[in-house]
Amino acid sequence: MSPHRESFPASPLVIVVDDDAAVRNSLRFSLEVEGFAVREYASGAGSLKDAGGFNAGCLVLDPNMPAMACLDLVARLRERAITVPTVLMACHVTSWLRERAIRAGIRLVEKPPLGNVLLDRIRGTASGAAVPGE
Repeated sequence: MSPHRESFPASPLVIVVDDDAAVRNSLRFSLEVEGFAVREYASGAGSLKDAGGFNAGCLVLDPNMPAMACLDLVARLRERAITVPTVLMACHVTSWLRERAIRAGIRLVEKPPLGNVLLDRIRGTASGAAVPGE
């Protein structure tokens, strides 16, 4: 008789790209508490080096990273046929940023996220469902 081994589904992976270590750590903690697996990068360029590992449920980006803007990162990933659902966390959402994000199919969250808005956006990206407040 072989031993029975229970298998559990893998945790959804969220990739966080933000140049602020405190933000990355805070997001990692919050998301892991909610059951997500988290991989984090300090830059868009650093995340591109590991683009083969972008088998993720969601990408969470800071719009103001040095060297490579978040929208440029998304464009570079899409050039590689990597279409990870994306949430952009921005302190100041300008009409220009909102318009570009909408055209790119990126969901927006204002920093600091209030309540469960970030979790709702992340979960909504995976399901493709509309999220209240968008």
